[in-house]
Amino acid sequence: MNKEQWNAFVEYRESIKSMVTDFSNSCYKNELRELQEIVIEKNPSHYSLENQLVYNTAYDEITEENNIKKIIVGDNPGKDEQLNRNRKYLVGQAGKLGETFFIKNPELAVDLRKDVIITNKTLVHTPKTKDLIYIEKNASQELKNELKVIQVKMADLTYELHKKLNEKQTNGSLGCELWLVGYGELKNNGVFTEYKQQLFNNYKTNDSLWNKVFVYQHFSMNRFSIDLSEYRNKHTTDSLKECLENLGKKHKIKIFETNER
Repeated sequence: MNKEQWNAFVEYRESIKSMVTDFSNSCYKNELRELQEIVIEKNPSHYSLENQLVYNTAYDEITEENNIKKIIVGDNPGKDEQLNRNRKYLVGQAGKLGETFFIKNPELAVDLRKDVIITNKTLVHTPKTKDLIYIEKNASQELKNELKVIQVKMADLTYELHKKLNEKQTNGSLGCELWLVGYGELKNNGVFTEYKQQLFNNYKTNDSLWNKVFVYQHFSMNRFSIDLSEYRNKHTTDSLKECLENLGKKHKIKIFETNER
């Protein structure tokens, strides 16, 4: 990264860190903890809640020397991500599958752990993303509003980072893509409705940047690779990069069809 890109990343990193700190000092934390512990108790692999909101400590390992090629947006921190020994995104089975995908496709020239900023649609931990539905349904109105604010802030911060990384790109750089990985809860009435709407509102006046946004299945359960393989089997003359781009656009139109220009 050049100096301006680095400064943009640091601003993003510190904003995420502040969100986690602010929530830990808020009046909402106890109510959220009770709801999180209920859904954890129902999970087959019962475990202790160590972090309600998860700051990605992998950000602290990124330096100016990193060449950021993608921002990958997952859903929310799961069991492995919230553990004190990790506090990183995509470190469970889904992360391993994502890492393997890029290793097996060297023509993409992407290292998931060095060339990618990994973020989420919300910082709130649940065992499964769908558990956020239970929390939202059973939360007080005040907590519901706070959870929506977190999604909106995440959409704003991610957009600003994406914009600045591309505005400040070095001559000859292809720029930074943004991949929304996992779109089930981005559909109408999904748990990430606020994130989806705010993200689109941010991009709607920036066509060139919107063209660098792609939507895919999640890495978990190998859905990303299965979906891509099925697409490539139907488009055998296209390169991997062309298939990724076209598949990502196809899903983006489907998910944002009510918002598309």
